[in-house]
Amino acid sequence: MAINIAILGFGTVGSGVAETLDVNKDVIAKRIGQEINVKYILDIRDFPDSRFAGLVTHNADEVFTSDIKIAVETIGGARIAYEYTKRALSSGISVVTSNKELVSTHGPELLEIAAANNCCYYFEAAVGGGIPIIRPLYKCLAANKITKIAGIVNGTTNYILSQMKDEGIDFDTALKQAQANGFAEANPSADIEGIDAQRKISILSTIANDGDYIAPESISAEGISAVTTDDMAFADSIGCAIKLIALYEAGEKPVVYVAPALVDKSNLLFNVNGVFNAIMVDGNSLGQAMFYGQGAGTLPTASAVCGDVLEVAATNGKPAESRAWSKESVDITPYDEIKADIVIRADSSKAVTGYENQALSDEAILVKGIAHKDIASLVNSLGAKFWMHYLK
Repeated sequence: MAINIAILGFGTVGSGVAETLDVNKDVIAKRIGQEINVKYILDIRDFPDSRFAGLVTHNADEVFTSDIKIAVETIGGARIAYEYTKRALSSGISVVTSNKELVSTHGPELLEIAAANNCCYYFEAAVGGGIPIIRPLYKCLAANKITKIAGIVNGTTNYILSQMKDEGIDFDTALKQAQANGFAEANPSADIEGIDAQRKISILSTIANDGDYIAPESISAEGISAVTTDDMAFADSIGCAIKLIALYEAGEKPVVYVAPALVDKSNLLFNVNGVFNAIMVDGNSLGQAMFYGQGAGTLPTASAVCGDVLEVAATNGKPAESRAWSKESVDITPYDEIKADIVIRADSSKAVTGYENQALSDEAILVKGIAHKDIASLVNSLGAKFWMHYLK
């Protein structure tokens, strides 16, 4: 017996889902004991050149009043996708999505609706593209207290920074290369200003925080548009690479932020380049583990979406574990009060008092455990113009 599904939105990811389910249909049927049948593709456009053209409908009522069991939401954004997701979940139809904006913004409400209607709302592909990370946090690491997450979760910015480092080109040139290669949108602001990473760390930190919701708007996010070729050369001179890091640290008021960081060559994230993503997870029993792979792209993201489809099908649409999130966002440590390790570009012979510190080179001082609110005055006192977070 086949399980009927609908794909909502036939763009980059939606088309990849249809392709993956079709190409791998035999192995999928063998693994879960039943076939997955794409019954509808809902989109406002027609796709006459697609071999799935006959499945396309423009009528949402046709989809939501049919016998579909799973809706794959790959529309994107938080407007139409939100309306369709609520409609599906309210009808007992499980929803699988890659939409980090929707999950990070409306996750508490949508998970509550899913639970009330005994169906699933799964979003493995919303963080890390094809990298398994959501399910491992909920399942494989469920016996752990997650103490820290630090990761490169945006492929666009990682590609730009890698090109700046390897090719010696400036930010604007690297961005144009990313756009020409399909790694950056025409309007790249969500990526380069850290908004995309902000949404993703919101999701990861909420899960790590046992469902106590951490809203994206409460998280400080700094992008990479101010990074220069001179900054890249300085980083290289002290054995570091600049990466956009999304960070969560557990606590009574968790520490969560997104910012560029000088990543030491001893850290595994140092060698994560191009469009690849990597997420380091620390658990109190596990120790440290790294999840690495392609963070974007049609088929890698579709792979994660299809994994959720199979999970729903295998459990007959019944949630395998509690995924409830609190309705209200919990307090996190205000950014100004966060204590961090930073590197200041200044004459290292100058005295730094009040903080543990060490010289990394003649013009680099590592300062440990300084509150963000105190950084500006220290930097000014040293006559410096550059500082950045440090990750070892």
